[in-house]
Amino acid sequence: MMKIAIAGAGAMGSRFGKMLQDADQDVTLIDNWAAHVTRIQQHGLLFHLPEGDATVAFPAFTPDALKPQHFDLIILFTKAMQMAGMLEDIQGVIDQDTKILVLANGIGNVETIERFVPRKQIIAGVTVWSAELDGPAEVTLTGTGSVSLQAVAPDAANEAFLTQLVAVMNQAHLNVTVSPSVIEAIWKKAAFNSVLNTYTSLISCNVGEFGSFSHRDALITSTLHEIAQVATGLKVPFDEPATLALIMSQFAPGQNGAHYASMYQDLAKNRLTEIDYLNGYVAKKGAELGIPTPINNTLTALIHCREELNQMQAK
Repeated sequence: MMKIAIAGAGAMGSRFGKMLQDADQDVTLIDNWAAHVTRIQQHGLLFHLPEGDATVAFPAFTPDALKPQHFDLIILFTKAMQMAGMLEDIQGVIDQDTKILVLANGIGNVETIERFVPRKQIIAGVTVWSAELDGPAEVTLTGTGSVSLQAVAPDAANEAFLTQLVAVMNQAHLNVTVSPSVIEAIWKKAAFNSVLNTYTSLISCNVGEFGSFSHRDALITSTLHEIAQVATGLKVPFDEPATLALIMSQFAPGQNGAHYASMYQDLAKNRLTEIDYLNGYVAKKGAELGIPTPINNTLTALIHCREELNQMQAK
């Protein structure tokens, strides 16, 4: 049994927590949303599943209430812009033997984690699993997914732990493989999100509805092409056709057509989004390299306008 903490127990963190606990792992949830944590403590986590509802009990804490203890693994699902704050708050449960696995969206997360632990303790990963947070301690699980992992600073000990981790996560049916290029995998997932998260959020639709639109292909390919150009400029391996195929596969029956992206959910709940770590990151690096990114610039600005409108309407 592995002692695992999920830091950022929203939709995705809750999903992974359930799947790992169902596989007999020792899972603790950590989240800054006090109402969410309190309800989990009092009533458990309610999951809406295709086969029916299930309520699952977890140890759950806000970071300030977490007592010092050892975790073999901490999985970070915290939003990119909140990651440094979470790591600062949970320093008391991170020791030299704790591995940090980051599965959060966005580019640049490894650099953030390096401010708190050595590279040898970091495992970077990407996942295309999906979930929706309906309210405090209430999550809807849709579709299937997979996970790709790689030790950031591989050595014999890290590779042994990674082998153990892959086995543990696959016992939980998380469909995990080891990636030969974590940077490539991170950029592929970021490009995936820069298309599906951003467009579905701006249009206010789910993945399947976006897949049915007549202008879908033009929107996808033009955005991906800019991302590919910036990746090339940064000397980051990026397979544009494979990324396009991954995006298009989401529209197939039985995949993630019913899913509403996390960015959509953030805007619906008047939360800030991760746009600056997706399209915004591409636009920023494009400007530094002298590579035009008008589409990603525009998408970033439009999402920020939606955020500002939410703030105005909330006053």
